Amino acid sequence: MNVFLTIAALASVAAAQAAVGAWGQCGGQGWSGGTTCVAGYTCQAQNQYYSQCLPGTASTTKPSTSIVTSTTTLKVVVTTTSKSTTTTTKPVITTSASTSSTSKLATTTTTSTLPAVSGAIATTSGTSFVIDGKLQYFVGTNTYWIGFLTNNADVDLVMQHLATSGIKVLRVWGFNGVTSTPSTGTVYYQSFINGVASINTGTNGLQRLDYVVASAQAHGIKLIVNFVNNWTDYGGMAAYFSYAGITSNAQWYASAKAQAQYQAYIRAVVTRYAGSPAIFAWELANEARCNGCATSVMQNWVKTTAAYIKSLDSKHMVTTGSEGFGLTTGSDGSYPYQFGEGTDFAANCADPNIDFCTYHQYPDSWGIPAASAQAWGNAWIQSHAAACIAIGKPCVLEEFGYSDNCAIELSWETTASRTIGTGGDMFWQYGDTLSSGLTSQDGNTVYYLSDLWNCMIAPHLADVKAKNG
Repeated sequence: MNVFLTIAALASVAAAQAAVGAWGQCGGQGWSGGTTCVAGYTCQAQNQYYSQCLPGTASTTKPSTSIVTSTTTLKVVVTTTSKSTTTTTKPVITTSASTSSTSKLATTTTTSTLPAVSGAIATTSGTSFVIDGKLQYFVGTNTYWIGFLTNNADVDLVMQHLATSGIKVLRVWGFNGVTSTPSTGTVYYQSFINGVASINTGTNGLQRLDYVVASAQAHGIKLIVNFVNNWTDYGGMAAYFSYAGITSNAQWYASAKAQAQYQAYIRAVVTRYAGSPAIFAWELANEARCNGCATSVMQNWVKTTAAYIKSLDSKHMVTTGSEGFGLTTGSDGSYPYQFGEGTDFAANCADPNIDFCTYHQYPDSWGIPAASAQAWGNAWIQSHAAACIAIGKPCVLEEFGYSDNCAIELSWETTASRTIGTGGDMFWQYGDTLSSGLTSQDGNTVYYLSDLWNCMIAPHLADVKAKNG
């Protein structure tokens, strides 16, 4: 069902609840819903716009509920109930379709015992990361699709497999825009229909992302969440075109109307999870480009957007989602090192509100000859690491793939983990067997415990575990 909650509807729904559920919104400017949390949780202010029910037994704090003009009113409904003893070393998470009348997409009941989870928010230390209070290199992966699943048990299965394997960070699509009304039950987060932009906070909207965040937190997984796509997959910047009266991504960066709605969407997402230790970082976009633009266009967008995110949430890290194009350090003059896509890796990375730098690696898609792909990839990693050392921030090899070639990709993983300046690597993409069957195979998918997994992921995880000590 397509659900859009207006200000009035949100108020009536919240008022009908006796207590706000775990991780739900309980206050903030413009909030007129419930301010009392369920037992074991207290209402804690995250910023002036958002307060959230977080674990704790202190008396409930009721933040200001003064009404201000706002384009978006937010409500979080997470249908996961996390139960633990007062010493909470091994919480048990139970998911049930009958626990909440607002969650019509939760169809499966599962119970699993989870490892001890730290509530620490990840941060940086020089060119390294501090995760769960420990300075460490991380292995991560990408599942763009997990927030679009409608079966909670499938989400939990993925998180459990990641946690069991030792993968620490998962990158997910925090966007999903449509330009026409989708079929009943289709998950989408934002719509641009008949000149009206709306944010879907219903059970087939951001409540699905709510469950991903809740499950990640329960399993000790950290999430990188991005806000828009350079590509048209799941809407991307193109979803804004008709609404904003523009026709290209290049115009999107300069469109006041597009940027206002983009920021409204950022606020809708960031303020939902500002207090969650499951968030590793907020990401401006997936692979943002501005072909033929002066690099100042993207630089101004990075500066403005990163500052805006930090104004909403100063606790969590912010990064770009960049492919790493536009780099003079170690340049061989090939296309990815050039500035034609409007990005300047070092300048974007150096922005004071960007906490770490990302780059991707697909030499076969970038015109690099197959014979030199492995060596070129290793040099690409080292060039970005050197740039990050000069800036004083960690680099993350955030996406990489090469036609499922284990020897080449394992070489890149080893280079990344042993090169100072690189704080983590994340293969594209993770695959698993869900209730509906195998997840998407795009030519670079590595399925859990497959031969390819055992060839390139398992040994890398073991190597990094030994490195971290």
